[in-house]
Amino acid sequence: MTTENDAEVIVVGAGPGGSATAYHLAQHGVRVLLLEKTEFPREKVCGDGLTPRAVRQLLRMGVDTSVEAGWVRNRGLRVVGGGLRLELDWPDLASFPNYGLVRPRLDFDELLARRAVAAGAELRTAVEVTAPIFDRAGRVVGVEAAVGPEQEPATFRAPLVVAADGVSGRFPLALGLAKRDDRPLGVAVRRYYRCPAKHDDNYLESWLELRRKGSDALLPGYGWIFGLGDGRVNVGLGVLNSSSAFGKTNYRRLLTDWLANTPEEWGIADEANAEGSILGAALPMGFNRVPHYARGTLLVGDSGGMVNPFNGEGIAYAMESGELAAEVAVQALARPAGVERERALMAYPAELKARFGGYYRLGGIFVKLIGRPEIMRAATKYGLPHPMLMRFVLKLLANLTDPRDGDAMDRVINAMTKAAPAV
Repeated sequence: MTTENDAEVIVVGAGPGGSATAYHLAQHGVRVLLLEKTEFPREKVCGDGLTPRAVRQLLRMGVDTSVEAGWVRNRGLRVVGGGLRLELDWPDLASFPNYGLVRPRLDFDELLARRAVAAGAELRTAVEVTAPIFDRAGRVVGVEAAVGPEQEPATFRAPLVVAADGVSGRFPLALGLAKRDDRPLGVAVRRYYRCPAKHDDNYLESWLELRRKGSDALLPGYGWIFGLGDGRVNVGLGVLNSSSAFGKTNYRRLLTDWLANTPEEWGIADEANAEGSILGAALPMGFNRVPHYARGTLLVGDSGGMVNPFNGEGIAYAMESGELAAEVAVQALARPAGVERERALMAYPAELKARFGGYYRLGGIFVKLIGRPEIMRAATKYGLPHPMLMRFVLKLLANLTDPRDGDAMDRVINAMTKAAPAV
């Protein structure tokens, strides 16, 4: 007998990856339960900036990305370093739109969850998944949860579960899927500031060199300033585990030390212009949790360590892996349970590896290289003055190429990712 807590697929977590999964499943007529432990709206630690790769996924979900719908568009990336400021427009490609977006996660995640609901998914908020339910063969067939403010126990059942529960990955951990220490990891902190001077900037701004006021010594990490279009900016920095400062630094102090060295007229060095506290989060990169399918559970987004090692972008890959997980699940559910269904489900990790494995391998090498200050200084000094080279770097870092009929840069990058052994 089917109950209201039964579904064909349960998605754990209504972040971008979970909502994208639920949307695409519902579009195919699958009965899907989307379980979110918090209530909307809720805040998330993020830069709030979206590259064209993420914009493409929003368009595939039918999201209106117009300015009138509350989005702030940007035309590319401004790179600051080595005494230079270089503005690079997003590439003009057949495969991706030529603009990026900015939107605070405070309402971004809810917007995507509502798109999933509009497509037919059932969203349940204030449902904290606490454990998987296993059948006699050790396969996941549902979840245990605590519901509402009273944390009342509840059981939800489905033949397939998608873990989209973010960097903590509590659900895959319950399956024995721990993070891999040999893969890149980052830490990021961010804060909002009132900043009329830069709030409507039409470039995402990335700082490759951070310094304290009155000092020429480089601080660890890279910084960003993204205009929100409402009088505020999102300001933050990230440090990678290839840096000697990783895990040994007060990242919040690091942020305020860097901001004290920004132009006074911006106002972001002034504590009086800050909104909220400095918040931090880990960035799980380069497939740092595998396998991405095990015992009836597919891992999506940060839960599977899918953040891009080159640029720290996670939303695009969460949404893209969610769409792929939905496509594979639809095919699997059309087959009888057992060997045939498992064969279909194994297509998910295989396709993820084919799409991103070589690229993430290159990203791991990149992370190790830029963790050495002398290499970073040389790259900034000799690379930034050459716009053609930097346009190539932008395509590589943002993973924006046409797979077919692209230009010479596209062909070189595509060949590099195919030649690299997949992680």
